[in-house]
Amino acid sequence: MAIIDPRRWRIFAILSIVVLVSILLLLIRRDSGLGALVVQGVLLRQDQDVRRQQPIGQATLTLQSGRTTVTVQTDSQGYFRIPLRKVVLPGAKLNFQFTHQNYAPLTKQVSVGLRSARNQLYVFHMHELPIPVSDAGSEAHVTKLANLRIRYVENATSESNIGSIIRTFEAANQGNVPCRDHAPCSPDGVWKASVSKENLDAGVGNEFRRVRVSCIAGPCPFTRIDSSGYEKGGQKISVSVLDWSDTTTFLIEAEVYHASLNSSVHHLFPVFFGRTLNFTLPVDEEGVSIEAELDGTMMVFPLGPDVDTSWASCTVRQSSTADRARVYHCELKSGYTF
Repeated sequence: MAIIDPRRWRIFAILSIVVLVSILLLLIRRDSGLGALVVQGVLLRQDQDVRRQQPIGQATLTLQSGRTTVTVQTDSQGYFRIPLRKVVLPGAKLNFQFTHQNYAPLTKQVSVGLRSARNQLYVFHMHELPIPVSDAGSEAHVTKLANLRIRYVENATSESNIGSIIRTFEAANQGNVPCRDHAPCSPDGVWKASVSKENLDAGVGNEFRRVRVSCIAGPCPFTRIDSSGYEKGGQKISVSVLDWSDTTTFLIEAEVYHASLNSSVHHLFPVFFGRTLNFTLPVDEEGVSIEAELDGTMMVFPLGPDVDTSWASCTVRQSSTADRARVYHCELKSGYTF
């Protein structure tokens, strides 16, 4: 029977440990899930109807991973994101604890997998607390809402062509007079020139568009028009002309536009799911209110900065899409029903 040299055995054991450690580090670097985790997910209301699984915002989440404890709040879409900076090994437990004043506390324990843990998206559901009988009252005292619609004002700027302007002016000068370095001079510096300037004002709320300036009489080839004062239009424009020959005549033509702010009232109908209503509005909306019949009486409820009414608690968030729409979500308070 062969006898293994103890020194070779120790070398073999050391090499094996080095190989195992190298493999472990390689797995971590290759995003295997053995490194630090980013825990992200969403918290929703529990309901068999997926249309009623509304996001739960401002819920408190306490996440425990080993000796690490992190507390965050969900945003208006029920979203949470917690980066765990310490290495989390496969098989480790993540303990989730959610609390919200309108929902029953939720506790969940999740085991960390080998490869998918870093990219896993968690979806949790909380059960809404029932309305106490003392608050809800009897059926006879429940206020009924009907014929709800949303009213808002949209402002838009409109422009109309209210006319045009035509004007002539002269650029006076005497030709064939040497410049002798007495500015202004012709572009080549030989002849004495003059600068003539004409200013125009369209009036408050008006502006010039499509301004045209041209030389119509006199030695036009010996003139130069400076367009920097009118090429962008505006309420006030100026035309500057350099003339290094005899007197010339210029014509100015432009169209005048008037800008006005127009307000229009729009109505839309919300979508109802159980005791909630949802609707979206353009980003530039103003004066949002809800029109509704309360026990047969039509009333108007403005949505102020807190977007709440006497009969519903509402939240608003801005959509992440290109239109940046404002998304409203309202939930009935106790004592009211649709």
